[in-house]
Amino acid sequence: MRERLDINPDLTPIAMPGRVFNEMCSHALDAVPEECCGLITGRPDAPFMGLSRITNVMNKMHLTDPEQYPLDARVGYYMAETEYLSAMVQAEERGETITGVYHSHLNAGAYLSDEDRAYAENPLFPFPGAFQVVLSVSGGRIKEVACFSVDPEAGGVYEKLGRLIEVTKE
Repeated sequence: MRERLDINPDLTPIAMPGRVFNEMCSHALDAVPEECCGLITGRPDAPFMGLSRITNVMNKMHLTDPEQYPLDARVGYYMAETEYLSAMVQAEERGETITGVYHSHLNAGAYLSDEDRAYAENPLFPFPGAFQVVLSVSGGRIKEVACFSVDPEAGGVYEKLGRLIEVTKE
């Protein structure tokens, strides 16, 4: 059984360019009353170079098969496959890779839920080792943003605690 992962404010924050951070926050606010989701692109020396907004199709999945997809888009996300595949190709054309996945939580904290971890740690997850960024949206504003990293010594399992994000100039 997995446990949700929370933020440890005592850990050193992860630096992210303001342009990327602001676009992520805009996407999260634009998507209300549903969760947003998207991909972050970059290189090993600059993991947060850009992002691609991806459509959350969780409502469609839920309506098609509510037993397999018990959540709707207000409390879960499922990325449109054609969009994330296209984002991967575009990143490769720029010499980048998918370095992170982001999504929002509505009226909840910036934590990595049991479902988020199950998805990200699944052997079939298309972005192994990617950062997981979670934005907390409450009352029409971004409350907090956290980043969760894979523990390099644990074989695809995420570290026990997340880090806050520090916004930097380009």
